[in-house]
Amino acid sequence: MSVNQRQATTPKARLQAVNAEAQGQRIDNFLMKILKGVPKSRIYKAVRSGEVRVNGSRIKASHKLKSGDQVRIPPIRYAQVNQPAMVPPKLLDSIPVLFEDPHFLVVDKPAGLAVHGGTNIQYGLIEAFRQLRLQTEFLELAHRLDRETSGCLMLAKTRKALLALQQQLGEERTVGKYYLALVAGVWRGKTKTVNLCLTRKTETGKDKRSVVDRNGQQAMSKISPVTWYGRYHQSTLATLVEIELKTGRMHQARVHCSASGYPIAGDRLYGKNEFNQKMQKLGLGRLFLHAHKLKVRHPITDHPLELEAALPARLLAVLDELAG
Repeated sequence: MSVNQRQATTPKARLQAVNAEAQGQRIDNFLMKILKGVPKSRIYKAVRSGEVRVNGSRIKASHKLKSGDQVRIPPIRYAQVNQPAMVPPKLLDSIPVLFEDPHFLVVDKPAGLAVHGGTNIQYGLIEAFRQLRLQTEFLELAHRLDRETSGCLMLAKTRKALLALQQQLGEERTVGKYYLALVAGVWRGKTKTVNLCLTRKTETGKDKRSVVDRNGQQAMSKISPVTWYGRYHQSTLATLVEIELKTGRMHQARVHCSASGYPIAGDRLYGKNEFNQKMQKLGLGRLFLHAHKLKVRHPITDHPLELEAALPARLLAVLDELAG
């Protein structure tokens, strides 16, 4: 990046008051919003070293703020990007809004679009909505979907709504999240509850993944067959299943299906190459995993909501090929 694109910025130390909207927010997330352009590693270093203080005291990165707290923002020299990555104005036209009111919204995220920017990703869905909906002052992801997964995704428009949705998604897990997936093979029997603990595994230069580990975090999924498909002359057997996630671990649906002997079509991390190649010949160019239904209580009114996102046309076309 050229010199005229970046400029060195050295802010002075200052005190930042925590307002009601930031009540309950972690200090690290609070700082990332204020110190835009500062690497996460530098922010965590500032917290560990005591450069960042709350009400004059040292804190940990997991410290949760209270309304009225005074946060010391240290002078950190960093490169500030003058021109952030521009989001195509028509992008939001391809993201259907399933529900919206002044408190939160639910969208049908397309496959291939990350929920947020990151390494080698200039922008994601949340950055797109923030940039193209300037009238919305507060906008945060309530949860996440894998980049390759499509379907129902919740965004909070107020801090109060965000905290309420996160509580529903927490240990009590009162939100119903249902996925449709096409898996290899003929599903035997009816609904199966998969209860396999998972651990995240990161290897240098490789994609992050989850592995089954009895000492890992609890992960539970209910998997039910919907439709069986068989193209015996091509030895292509597959089953459309519905997966209800009882917990929310990284790649949970994908790992649980694979560990049960029914990997999801198009899954390059946990799938079967031979099956994936057959599915590609039928027109599948992505992971066949779609968050098709969401059951949630309104974060403010507590009114029950049930929202659905129809299977994308490309996935329906694959099912038509299998049924033909």
